[in-house]
Amino acid sequence: MLIGNKEFDTKNHTYIMGILNVTKDSFSDGGKFLEKDAALKHVEEMISEGMHILDIGGESTRPGYEPVSADEEIARVIPLVEAVKARFDIPISVDTQKAVVAEASVKAGADLINDIWGLKKDPGMAGVIARGGVACCLMHNRLEDKYDNLMDDLCSDLAMCIKLALDAGISENKIIMDPGIGFAKTTKENLEVLNNMEMLNSLGLPWLLGVSRKSVIGNTLNLPSDDRLEGTLALTALAVEKRASFVRVHDIKANKRVIDMLEAVYGRN
Repeated sequence: MLIGNKEFDTKNHTYIMGILNVTKDSFSDGGKFLEKDAALKHVEEMISEGMHILDIGGESTRPGYEPVSADEEIARVIPLVEAVKARFDIPISVDTQKAVVAEASVKAGADLINDIWGLKKDPGMAGVIARGGVACCLMHNRLEDKYDNLMDDLCSDLAMCIKLALDAGISENKIIMDPGIGFAKTTKENLEVLNNMEMLNSLGLPWLLGVSRKSVIGNTLNLPSDDRLEGTLALTALAVEKRASFVRVHDIKANKRVIDMLEAVYGRN
């Protein structure tokens, strides 16, 4: 799979997507990287620790988040996309649910659009991605967490997202799936998804696990967001075992070591 100018062997390796939120209210790192210099320094650190893709977000999507306008999101994200592109040789993902922000991001040099609604919310999103020729990450999400059979429904929902992408002209080799841990799911349901992630492999496309420091860890271990590293690492190990192609995380070095160790054991490196 080609993302930007980098080739990813998604069938045999698990790669790291590093998180950079330029927001005031993200649940874990809100407000830390609003200044460009601080953000770029953090990007440099994450690259040195082994990050493969940078995911930039300009709007928090935590429970109870306050939506921001497209203009505000663009003002937060685009200067950073341009600055990272000019300074570092790393694929850039932009985490947005707005087609206009995605379009501005692609024009600024973004290589991947990470949509928490899997193309189902903004009708213009699929076209922007197709015309830009960039990759996309399509996350599972619903307005309500009501399921007949959680895993069957989740896979069916993701198959619908994939169809939307293909119908819009997005190449199959540009699509990544995400089971949407923490979105439209209770803690119990999140744990069920994590226990059955191998079912995603039946859809035939690479998938990403985004669970770093999330509430499923906090609720399970009764820990605040800044004390969830061990829980995150356990789930990264599980993702490697179940053949995730990507993990989206805050703590690059520790997660990279877990992945490298397990891939050595499994003979994947």
